[in-house]
Amino acid sequence: MCELFSMSSNLPATVSYSLEEFSRHGGLTGPHKDGWGIAYYLDRDVRLVKEPLPASDSACVRFIRENAFSSPLVISHIRKATHGAQILSNCQPFARELGGAMHVFAHNGDLDDQRLRERLRLGVHRPVGDTDSEYAFCALLGRLEDLWLGARGVPAFAERRSVVAAFAKQIRGLGPANFLYADGDVLFAFGHKRTHGEKDMRSPGLHVICRRCAREAGAASAVTTDGLSITSSDGEQRVVLIASVPLTKEPAWRGLGEAELLAVRDGAIVG
Repeated sequence: MCELFSMSSNLPATVSYSLEEFSRHGGLTGPHKDGWGIAYYLDRDVRLVKEPLPASDSACVRFIRENAFSSPLVISHIRKATHGAQILSNCQPFARELGGAMHVFAHNGDLDDQRLRERLRLGVHRPVGDTDSEYAFCALLGRLEDLWLGARGVPAFAERRSVVAAFAKQIRGLGPANFLYADGDVLFAFGHKRTHGEKDMRSPGLHVICRRCAREAGAASAVTTDGLSITSSDGEQRVVLIASVPLTKEPAWRGLGEAELLAVRDGAIVG
């Protein structure tokens, strides 16, 4: 199965090592060799970098590691193809504009493609590639169109959460449905189930950890754990990390329950 990773923080931050460790899951220590991608939010827009190559052997990943971008919200995905060819348009995350905001989506699982297309209608957005994941994302945006196009600014959080929860409930009946979805304001993380070992399909499908770090006088604030470093230039840093599997050996990682939906804003769980 694919690998997901996301970071949400209250201040723009750089992530070192976690993305490096994540890339090792993409080829050196894992079977995920069919592509990778990273989306960074900044100034209401998204910097999206992806390619249909193993992350562990990527010059782009090495460049990002050595020249890390600063962002308050990062979503990353490493692909093990189950639907669609090994081409750029099938690599995740996917990004679309809706209502003047950039929306980003990444999915880990294997949905029944025929039932997905029969049961979930599309709105104005259409897939560019041919994966079940991108189709599901376009279907989610179709459900959100009325909210985003009818609101002045960002729609109410409760209304957005309700739509995402209903979408998650529907697609989890079609196969493993772990996903990360961000709308520029809130990061939604839905944990379902994934393969553990050879054939054991069960929860948790995602894991989460929360961290805080107060800046010391004259030093950059940082969250540093076993091989994971997140830094920002000033203020107290608050961070939420979400990953398919824990990226460090810390016991503070918590597995999401089956069908658990988290909402995260500015490095804090808000729902």
